[in-house]
Amino acid sequence: MRLDILNNGYRPGTKVLFTLIRVFSGHPLPDAAKLVFYRPDFYGSFAKKFTHEAMRGPADWSVGDRELMAAFVSKVNDCAFCVGAHTATAGRAYRDEAKVRAVLADVDSAPVEEGLRATLRMLAKLTRTGTVDAGDMREVLSTGVTPQQIKDALAVCAAFNTTNHLADAFDFELPSPAGFAAGAKFLLKRGYR
Repeated sequence: MRLDILNNGYRPGTKVLFTLIRVFSGHPLPDAAKLVFYRPDFYGSFAKKFTHEAMRGPADWSVGDRELMAAFVSKVNDCAFCVGAHTATAGRAYRDEAKVRAVLADVDSAPVEEGLRATLRMLAKLTRTGTVDAGDMREVLSTGVTPQQIKDALAVCAAFNTTNHLADAFDFELPSPAGFAAGAKFLLKRGYR
């Protein structure tokens, strides 16, 4: 059941901002964006900062790689909103939608580097079970992934495990394919601020 707060829990100035975004973009503001405006002192400001740093901060992973990680973690969590949003963004970032679809269909046969494949497997295990061990880390490191890349991937995983559960708890509405495409364009241009 959708929580009504995403439609009605805002100050008048925020409601005006939402209307302006809809008028100028041609699309309603996605629920993920609405959520960060609700009680920004409790969740929104912190979530935006953390997610932006994980997804757009300095890293040896490309933006496409990190968006793919977000889509992959979201698929493991079966979060339709985040799968759609980050599949569109990763496909646009890579300029290769087929690659993203292949990873989400079967990471083991997808056309990606072994380091990214091993990292995605590790993120899947962490997302499913809540734990990874030294053997999992050794396996990822053996592919040439650095300890810093693992930390960066874990930050993406943390951000999207949180967002996935909130999306499901608040019953985020699914945008149209055009809405996901518009969101992807925005995320690639502005990030998560």
